[in-house]
Amino acid sequence: MLVKYLSMPLTRKFKETIQARVKRDAAFRKELLRESVECFVLGDIETGKAVLRDYINATIGFAELAEVTHHSAKSLMRMLGPSGNPQARNLFEIVEYLQRKEKVRFRVVAAIRRGLAQARKGAGRPADEVFDDLQREGAAR
Repeated sequence: MLVKYLSMPLTRKFKETIQARVKRDAAFRKELLRESVECFVLGDIETGKAVLRDYINATIGFAELAEVTHHSAKSLMRMLGPSGNPQARNLFEIVEYLQRKEKVRFRVVAAIRRGLAQARKGAGRPADEVFDDLQREGAAR
């Protein structure tokens, strides 16, 4: 998982590798953005900021983001830096723009409700069959 790697200092070579992959692999790029949003939702703000910062550096850059958000690039970099404390409205504005740019839309779904629905679907059936059905459903979305 990407989160484990972010807790240690990243080497220049590692960041260059990530940036190169982001440029050539749209699925990886979208997953990186999703990972940052998920970290924020789960309360891991530091990791969310680090992943989002890497995503921005590898894609649009802070100059373009500054134009769109009407914040200076320097202010955005500080906001998403290790000691930054972005306001929710600024963070949501950034994520909303990046979603539009990437042509994705993330939804927050209550995990317990989804878990209960999945358990009901599987009542009395072999686990492998249930997991296969859930995997097919996920792929169809």
